[in-house]
Amino acid sequence: MSKEQLLSDYYTQHREGLVRYLTVLTADAEQAQDMVQDVFLRLLSGSQLITPQTLPALVHTMARHAASDYYRRRHVIETYEHTVRGGSVVDDCASIVSVRLLTECIEHSLARLSEDSRRIYRLHIYDGMKVSEIAKNLLLPYKQVENRLGQARKYMRQQLRACV
Repeated sequence: MSKEQLLSDYYTQHREGLVRYLTVLTADAEQAQDMVQDVFLRLLSGSQLITPQTLPALVHTMARHAASDYYRRRHVIETYEHTVRGGSVVDDCASIVSVRLLTECIEHSLARLSEDSRRIYRLHIYDGMKVSEIAKNLLLPYKQVENRLGQARKYMRQQLRACV
């Protein structure tokens, strides 16, 4: 019996059992079907000696290794996503809510500042302008802009401490 015929017979007889086995290991039926096909493709393209006695152990070992590789890849992906995204989906939802609450607190606190202080603070924080640039832009003395920005920052720190 040729290698191809041996693998073909074993595949038709044991495919469903292997798919169920890998589905239990991975909890993903489609992935399990792909793994079974990959195992048999590797066996077909490989140069190892396959006998009817060694085939069952070889197939099950390769299937188990495929499941291990699946979890290893999944772990790498999850670690990468956690590092890049900075947390899990639950953390992201909590972060979105926290950011919204913090933004509301900032806007509410900014509304309590005088118009000039609010404008100076926004130009400095949101537009990244330096005190000298703000003074030139608003046609105000440098010291006045510096003092108002200092007072606005102090007030905003107090308000944000209260929010957090």
